[in-house]
Amino acid sequence: MKIAIVILNWNGEVLLERFLPSVVKFSEDADIYVADNASTDGSVSFLRKQFPGIKIIQNETNGGFAKGYNDALQHVNADVFCLLNSDVEVTKGWLSPIIEGFNTLTDAAIIQPKILDLLKKDHFEYAGAGGGFIDQLGYPFCRGRIFQTLERDNGQYDDVKEIFWATGACMFVKRDVFWQLGGFDADYFAHQEEVDFCWRAKNQGFKVYYIGKSKVFHLGGSTLSNMNPKKTYLNFRNSLFSITKNLPRRKAFVIIFIRLLLDGVAALRFIFQWRFRHCWAILRAHFSFYRQFRKIYKKREKAKFILKYYITKSIVWSYFVHQIRNFNILVKD
Repeated sequence: MKIAIVILNWNGEVLLERFLPSVVKFSEDADIYVADNASTDGSVSFLRKQFPGIKIIQNETNGGFAKGYNDALQHVNADVFCLLNSDVEVTKGWLSPIIEGFNTLTDAAIIQPKILDLLKKDHFEYAGAGGGFIDQLGYPFCRGRIFQTLERDNGQYDDVKEIFWATGACMFVKRDVFWQLGGFDADYFAHQEEVDFCWRAKNQGFKVYYIGKSKVFHLGGSTLSNMNPKKTYLNFRNSLFSITKNLPRRKAFVIIFIRLLLDGVAALRFIFQWRFRHCWAILRAHFSFYRQFRKIYKKREKAKFILKYYITKSIVWSYFVHQIRNFNILVKD
């Protein structure tokens, strides 16, 4: 099995200098690429000087995460693509469980390792944690991370488990599956494009797995922190995109109406927290969604929609009303 690790970079010379050595050191069984999204810093010259063995793909424009990978992966020949953030520190032996997973899980199309916090290494990290899920209303969460609450890693998710979505921070996907799905939706630009991608994969009968014996450490927030209103905007808007594209029409319309109400509550909450720019980001997200609704609606899957896509009806209700902060408690509840 030929694996290609593809790191998308945009003005990330400092991150490449810090994190690329671990990838080179512990990825002997893979080819390593850096896909540069039209950086204006010294990233490319740094790579050529310090890492001459790494293949460089230079995208003509900064199309964000989605288009950036779509453009770059056309130049990569491998059986499996590993999409790896530039702020991820990998560990010794991290590829072996993934390779074994693809060899033994014959229905696996996408695999994610355990994602831990680089700055607090005994805790899960926000982006992916122990594998991603969504609730009935399309809100994403993870084993080990519900909203801003991160669990300590006590080995509780050292398993192999089918999940709903794998994080774009470190996602392994079979090349044929990636192109059969048409790659990422470039209209997302960044954030939650992996949720949509995995949802489309599920609708077409593919499976997504988490393998806890493989672990990496993620710095997180290197492009946009959780406190950045632009991230709020993209997360809320792109979540509505995914609902529109991946659910039966009647169900999608009902959920979009409910989300309009709940997102309004979230905007009010930001006002009470004096975070007015985040409130405005949610409003802009909805305005953008409504403007692009016809375009997004035309992208609806022709495959049969899966109806059991969620494991809880409302993560918002469970978290804020019932005060559930732990994934295993949520599932038992």
